[in-house]
Amino acid sequence: MTDAPFRPFETRLDESAALATLRAATAGAEDGELFLERRRGENLVLDDGRIRTASYDAAEGFGLRAVKGEVAGYAHSTEISESALRRAAETARLAVGDGGGTLAPPPPGTNRRLYGEADPMADAPFAGKLDILKEIDAYARAADRRVVQVSASLATSLQEVEILRPEGTRLADTRPMARINVSVILEESGRRESGSCGSGGRHGLAALLDPARWKPMVDEALRIARVNLSAEPAPAGVLDVVLGPGWPGILLHEAIGHGLEGDFNRKGTSAFAGLMGQRIAAPGVTVLDDGTIPDRRGSITIDDEGTPSGRNVLIEDGILTGYMQDRQNARLMGVAPTGNGRRESYAHIPMPRMTNTYMLGATDDPAGIVAELKDGIWAVGFGGGQVDITSGKFVFSCTEAYRVRNGKVGEALKGATLIGDGATALQRIRAIGNDMKLDPGIGNCGKAGQWVPVGVGQPTLLIGGLTVGGQKAA
Repeated sequence: MTDAPFRPFETRLDESAALATLRAATAGAEDGELFLERRRGENLVLDDGRIRTASYDAAEGFGLRAVKGEVAGYAHSTEISESALRRAAETARLAVGDGGGTLAPPPPGTNRRLYGEADPMADAPFAGKLDILKEIDAYARAADRRVVQVSASLATSLQEVEILRPEGTRLADTRPMARINVSVILEESGRRESGSCGSGGRHGLAALLDPARWKPMVDEALRIARVNLSAEPAPAGVLDVVLGPGWPGILLHEAIGHGLEGDFNRKGTSAFAGLMGQRIAAPGVTVLDDGTIPDRRGSITIDDEGTPSGRNVLIEDGILTGYMQDRQNARLMGVAPTGNGRRESYAHIPMPRMTNTYMLGATDDPAGIVAELKDGIWAVGFGGGQVDITSGKFVFSCTEAYRVRNGKVGEALKGATLIGDGATALQRIRAIGNDMKLDPGIGNCGKAGQWVPVGVGQPTLLIGGLTVGGQKAA
């Protein structure tokens, strides 16, 4: 499935007229832009051998913004026309008032490309995609007679954006995305447990359709479900916790990452506000937000304001060294934008958001970290969680965890939750593995009602004295 390239200035808008309208809307403002977008996506879900979802969505529109100080005027429309643009300019202009501001410098240019521009939806015909989902279902059922439910899904999308700025800068980005997910449920002796696995990124769909790619995902989903079938109720109490590499970085993302976004710190509502240059984590802890990793789910060549993405060091050897910034908060805080101004779509205003947030590895042997655990749990997989940005307090549920006593891995645990706060957890990191790994490319992040794709990662970590919520006393 292919369409002509998204070229709104060649097909529906006169660029000089659009620029004149944008300049009128931002006269006396400190910043602003015209953001145009076309997005197409396909989602297929096979549930127990039957098609549950087969959808194709397409949307396009623009958003026009004028910024002055802490105020932003924003208007958007699904109609890309000069008349709609003029109406939006009148609304956005209200935030500027009588003007008096000086327009901020434009973002620097870049020739870097972090991903291709091909449409992932065109990599296989519709019938071929369904055949792959059916093969996944059959493979899972043949692998274990206890399988009672299989859900397999494919999701692809292509987002095309153009950004026009008041000084005349025009930027464009084409962002592909593909993802595959598998979930299974096993039943034994009346007990049912689930396991899931997925993979994705800013690349084509073809690689994900290769059996060499999806069969290991099914095997992993089955392995997790088998582990959970034998899991025992988790203990409750204060215990040392070893976090596995990769996807457990979602705890880092939520409990720490959001607290390092510029808007929360400018407003003083983050647990890390006012601590720049101070030690906030144990020695050896270095955390980055990096939107420049090729083909990764959270990567962006430019952000949604036109700033090139960056490899931004947030914490270096335990010292707070930076926040993630969009243009507005960076200007108000007197620092440079970091390429983290992101929005869900043309209908949303940009704000500081994470891209790929991860902790660097160190020198400790992962097996040795577990072997040194005297009494605690080893948390390998995570599900959902909740975080309070102001206090940094978090609650996360484990999807795969094990009891460890005197360095020996014991029974699998069910119902384990980790409870704590990000600031304290950072200080209690006692060992950092040499096995840093990024997640498989399945993450989404929500903030203020907006969702964007992100990545997470970390090495094996030992954190001392986390509260573990479970079903029985430790």
